[in-house]
Parts: sequence; C-alpha cells; structure tokens
Amino acid sequence: METQSQWRRTHSCGELTAANEGNKVLLNGWVHNWRNHGGIIFIDLRDRKGITQVVFNPVDDPDTAAVAATLRHEFVIAVSGTVRLRPAEMANPRMPTGEIEIIADALHLFNEAATPPLHINDPDASESEELKLRYRFLDLRRPFLSRNITFRHKVTAEVRKYLWESDFTEIETPILMKSTPEGARDFLVPSRLNPGKFYALPQSPQTYKQILMVSGFDRYFQIARCFRDEDLRADRQPEFTQIDAEMSFIDEEDVYTVFEGMMASVFSNCLGHTLPVPFRRMSYEEAFHTYGSDKPDLRFDVPIHDVGHLFAESSFKVFSSTLESGGKIAALAGPECGDLSRKQIDTLTAHVAKYGAKGLVWLRCNDTGLEGPTRKFLSDTEERALLDATGARTGMMVFVIAAPEKVCFTALGQLRLEIGKLKNLIDKKDFNFLWVTEFPLFEFSEEEGRYMSVHHPFTAPLEEDVALLGTPEYFKAHSRSYDLVLNGFEVGGGSIRIHTSAIQRKVFTLLGISEDEAQEKFGFLLKALSFGAPPHGGLAFGLDRLVMLMLGLDSIRDVIPFPKTSAGISLMDNAPDNVAEVQLKELGITLEK
Repeated sequence: METQSQWRRTHSCGELTAANEGNKVLLNGWVHNWRNHGGIIFIDLRDRKGITQVVFNPVDDPDTAAVAATLRHEFVIAVSGTVRLRPAEMANPRMPTGEIEIIADALHLFNEAATPPLHINDPDASESEELKLRYRFLDLRRPFLSRNITFRHKVTAEVRKYLWESDFTEIETPILMKSTPEGARDFLVPSRLNPGKFYALPQSPQTYKQILMVSGFDRYFQIARCFRDEDLRADRQPEFTQIDAEMSFIDEEDVYTVFEGMMASVFSNCLGHTLPVPFRRMSYEEAFHTYGSDKPDLRFDVPIHDVGHLFAESSFKVFSSTLESGGKIAALAGPECGDLSRKQIDTLTAHVAKYGAKGLVWLRCNDTGLEGPTRKFLSDTEERALLDATGARTGMMVFVIAAPEKVCFTALGQLRLEIGKLKNLIDKKDFNFLWVTEFPLFEFSEEEGRYMSVHHPFTAPLEEDVALLGTPEYFKAHSRSYDLVLNGFEVGGGSIRIHTSAIQRKVFTLLGISEDEAQEKFGFLLKALSFGAPPHGGLAFGLDRLVMLMLGLDSIRDVIPFPKTSAGISLMDNAPDNVAEVQLKELGITLEK
C-alpha cells in the first residue's frame, strides 16, 4: 500500500532551472492547466512557489499517461520524473521554470476536485468580488494573491528583524480589554463570568504600551491585531494589523530616525528599492494650506495658493462676500489643463461639490493672459497678481474656490488629486514619504458640539503650548504628533505622550471628561503615571495599508487572507451569524424582536 511519505516532494514547483537538467525529482501540487496534444498530456503543476510543466508521453509510459488523461483543474497530485530542457523555441522566459519541463514516470492522485466556480488559472478573470470572497480558499490559490500574502510575510519578518536588532522587546498585550473612548466604536464582548459586563476588543494597544513604558520596558513593539467598528472603504477593514511601537526617554527626532531606518530596511530587503533618508517634514498647517490635505501626495507638485489678499477690493460678489464672512479664496494652476473640455470642467466642478464647494472658478491661461466666463469680473491688476501667485503659464488652467476655510482647501486638495490622475502627473513607481507634524491638539466636532482630540487624549501638547491649556484659547494648542505619509496615504501615526498625571487630567477636563469618568475609564493609566512615568512616545504603522502601497494595489483586501466586505461580513463562513438561544442565556442577553 502506498503511503504519503513515498510521495514527499523533493522540490517546489518554482525552483527547478536548467541547472537541474537530468535530475530525478518529485513534485506535489495542484493541476493549474491541463492540455492533451495528440495523446501527449501537458500539465502545469502549481504550488505557492510557482508552476512547472510536466509531460506525460504515452510512448514512454502508457499507463501513467492514461491516468494523467483523467486529471482536471485543481486535482491534487504528486509526480515523479526527470528534468529535461525544453526545446529553445518552446522555452517560456516569463516563467522562472520556463527553461525546463519534467518528463513524468509516475503519478499519484491525492485528491480530486469539483469544478471550481473561479477561473483560478486565468489571471484576467473578472468574477465578482462577492464570488471571490465567498470562495476565498480558492481565490487564495491564485498566484496573484498567493504572492501578495507571501510578500506580506516577508515585510513582517523584516520589521521584526529590524526592531529586534534595534533593541526592541516584542510584547503581546491583551485582546480582551476595557472599553475606553478612543474615537471609533468598540467591538464589545460580553463576559459570562461577570454578567452584565463587557470586554472591548482593542482599537489599538495604546494604554497598554504606555503602561509598559511606566514598567520600564523602554523599547516595545508588537505586530498587533486591532479592531474598530467603523464604516469601511478600500483601505480600511474592521480588523487590521498594526506595527505598534513605543520608546522611553526620547523625542521626535529619535522616532523619525528609528522608523525611517525601518522603512529603508523594509523597502531595500523586500523590494530592492533604496529610499532617500531623512524623509521630508512638513507641519500640518503647511500641508493643509499648500496641498489641501493632512496626507498630501507629493509625487507631483501642484500647490495651492491662498489668494484672498489679492481680492480685498474685488467687485466680484462671490469673492467679496466670502471674504466678508471670514472665508478664504485659494487657487491652483493645473498643468496641461488648458485643453480641458467643458464636459471635463463640469465633472471637476461636480467633484469639488462633494466636499462642500458651491462653485469652481476656472480660467484658461494663454499667451495674452487669462480667459473664461469669470475673467470679466477681474481687474487687470487682479489678473496679473493671480498669474504671479499661481505661477500659471500658457497651456495651464487656473482654478479658484471661495468658501469657508476648511471647505476651500479640502476641495482644492481633492481637485488637485483629480488633476494628477487626469493628466497622468503621478509616477506610480515612485515612493514618496513625508512626515506631517504638529497637528492641532483639539478640533471642534459639530456632531458632538465640543472640542475633541485630533489624535487621542494621550497626545502631548507642544512644550511652548502647554501654557495655553490654562486659558480660554486652549483649543489653539498644537500637539507633538506626527503622521508618516506615503503617496497620499497615512501609513503610520503617533506622538510624544503625556507623561504626567497633572497634564493628563487637564486634557481630560478640556475634553469634557469629568474626574469621575476619567477615573472610571482611565484610572489605571492615571495611577500608573503618578508612579514615575518616563517621557515616552511612539507610533503605529498600518501593516495592511503599507503592504498594499508597496505592491501598488488599490485595496487592502488583496493583502489580507480573509477580508470582510464593506458591510463587515465574511462571506466565506457567514460571520457575523446568529447564535443559539442557550448561548445568549448564559450571557444574560436578550435580543429585541
């Protein structure tokens, strides 16, 4: 009787080359493709390392060839045979194993396969996202996803290696923790042993890593699972992975140095790409007012210009009324946009309307100046000043928005991105890193009717702004926070933390958190800070998003083995699902009908 050990592979399906000619080998894998050419059977055998062509010739071995003729897509087999060079005209330079093939002399069937609902062997197959997620175990067999997941592993391994060598200690923190207000909604887990009480799944290990600093573990990191009950999009999932790190006795410069080094190491060893360090730095104020975003894409240089001062005496009512109400007027010069059609301009106008802009002024730039429906409202002096301020030249188009400050710059920032895509201004092979620093400590929430933390309530204010916390203008304070931006995406964020209980209590008070609530939610942290907390800070990187950007992909679903839909559903195993009444009873939970 044959045993599996007799069919243990000697090589993967991706490693044999011309150097192995004449070797006797044994391969295991899935039938990726099957072809019958006049009785000679060709099989493309696949495993996660690659694909190798196997030939069954009935002249040499009729019995094995007859069995091979019964194989179909996704059958799981073992094949033994001899490595042979393909004829030169039959070699496939696009495959690592394209110079060779295996002349089979034995075949073992491990398992048959039902007809797959996905075209696993077709890289251009266009099944629906729903079908691919429902059969994720088949979708993951595809070389595209298999390579992505393997690359993710490589990045994770490189991160660990770098941080271990940089004297960081890898420490796990709890998954079942206390619910604390950190921004997004918590996922709650009822406790059977403590009826009526709930754990929360961590949105991040924030409070635990700060306590680790108090405990003396001055360099901590973790590849941490995090959970946030929030609306989803292409670069967001309800459960995700962070590269989480914290350090003691440091300042911002230490953070920048260590983690620029980590990024450089990851890109060099995983992509063979050299990153220039140090990375560029830019304050939040400069980023927002120059690029209309706190995560600007700097792969193309189309800046925004505040031009309100040019129109202080404007007779154009749209401009004058905006300035009178405290709003802003800003503009950008769109490269190569002078040839835009009216339909394209209307599309751009509709796009900025999504971000609150009620109109978009456009003016073509030619050899004689500006032309467009709004030109008649500008004086010659205003025209020249606008050209000078925006740097507009012949062939460009000047776009102007007049609106409340946040709407004005945000809408122009989004217009800038649309122009970048429309005119192919973005080098998709470029990796452009940027530190955005000194965010506001607080921002006003219209929904809540109060000021809230821009990052989280443990973020330290700038040292020169600490005094503002005791004044009515506390909301003008800026923070010692920083985000790492890559190609217009935030890939990491963090801050220097508050390390004294007095300042932490003061920030809680300014956020409307009473002393009783602070004790209830964060009493453990306040107590820890009172026992001699060192100055500390850190940051967290979104591993999924980082890998997505390194591979040039558009969705983090393509780098997560088992992602969920935009509705937070796992179609493969139908989670979340109903549970038995007895389970709810044990937890003391009754569902509303």
